[in-house]
Amino acid sequence: MINSIDTAVILAAGLGSRLGDLKEQKPKAFVSVGGETLIHRSLRLLIKNGVNRIIIGTGYQSEFFDSLKTEFSQIETRRNEQYAETGSMYTLFNIRDMVAGSLLLLEGDLLYEENALKLILSDSRHDIILASDATHSGDEVFIQQSSEGNLVSMSKDRSRLRSVDGELVGISKLSLEAFKALCQYADQQYKQNRMEIHYEDAMVGISGEVPLCVKVVKDLAWCEIDDPDHYRRAVEEVYPKIMKRDK
Repeated sequence: MINSIDTAVILAAGLGSRLGDLKEQKPKAFVSVGGETLIHRSLRLLIKNGVNRIIIGTGYQSEFFDSLKTEFSQIETRRNEQYAETGSMYTLFNIRDMVAGSLLLLEGDLLYEENALKLILSDSRHDIILASDATHSGDEVFIQQSSEGNLVSMSKDRSRLRSVDGELVGISKLSLEAFKALCQYADQQYKQNRMEIHYEDAMVGISGEVPLCVKVVKDLAWCEIDDPDHYRRAVEEVYPKIMKRDK
């Protein structure tokens, strides 16, 4: 049975400075692979899979995302005015008044096969973090899960985890309760002037009170694009695999 998720939030406030000239003076979500930008592909797949409201948390060069409203009636945007000094969780926290139910949460710099959305949407569990097996991409966020399959910890330093059970993809499904818990956790951090926390940190922070299921999918075709090496891998390895599976 497919869970009905009407809303998605895309986090796209970052500078993307590691991409250099590949950005072509635009946010990194506008990098093109296979003749389509990352953001256009993500929007297209979300709408195709029944998501009719898409909130984009913007920051750097937010006008590019605002301009998408002329192409997609489903889009709303909210700018994080402090994007240069805050982590991704603040971009999510900044749209807390716009969320009234369950949602998909995505990072804006992802290239992924459509099945990533289908697998998470068709799962009956309410709070899911999508994970893959090893990608060897060089910039992984490793996940440790409990014996019940729930999140215990995440880190880019695998030595800080007792086990590595998957890698964070950057697509999650959250109930309203989990979303509110993330925002409450973040608010506590901000009151202590800890402004640079990312949404992954907040997920770990609430994992003791809100079970977040880790759904590990083997051989998932996906990547994030943060630097030229990521872009090369996207073009040469990931996109061809996606095209074969989309046929």
